[in-house]
Amino acid sequence: MKYSTAEKALLRELQRDCSQSLAQIAEACGMAQSTVWRKVQDFEASGTILRRVALLSPAHAGCKLTVLAAITLRDHAEATVSGFATLIEGRPEVVECLATSGAADYQMKVRVADVEAYEHFMTNTLLRSPFVREVQSSFVLKELKSTTELPL
Repeated sequence: MKYSTAEKALLRELQRDCSQSLAQIAEACGMAQSTVWRKVQDFEASGTILRRVALLSPAHAGCKLTVLAAITLRDHAEATVSGFATLIEGRPEVVECLATSGAADYQMKVRVADVEAYEHFMTNTLLRSPFVREVQSSFVLKELKSTTELPL
């Protein structure tokens, strides 16, 4: 979708902090409050804005450990793929799961309290699943960049 310069500025500001008042957003973008309100409504109606959320500190939420897990399925039958998707959708510790090309079928980002919590999740959820053949885990030592803001 093509956005004007003003719309891009508004979307960048909303991505940065959507908890601001309309007046603050309008001032930051150089727009009238009524225009900001109308454009936000349009962005929500069109699906450009999916939802508004609060981003929590993983450490404060008790999810200090980040693990990147490469998952290989037992096979690629529809029942396996859909069963795995259902399994993962119900797991709150899985914050991202992407179907990928390459050696693994999926890459997951998992947030848990500690190594013991991840071992429990991996052993009791992933490895006991009839859908998963292999899990290769990488523990994040340091997060250099993490953002939810898309480049516009």
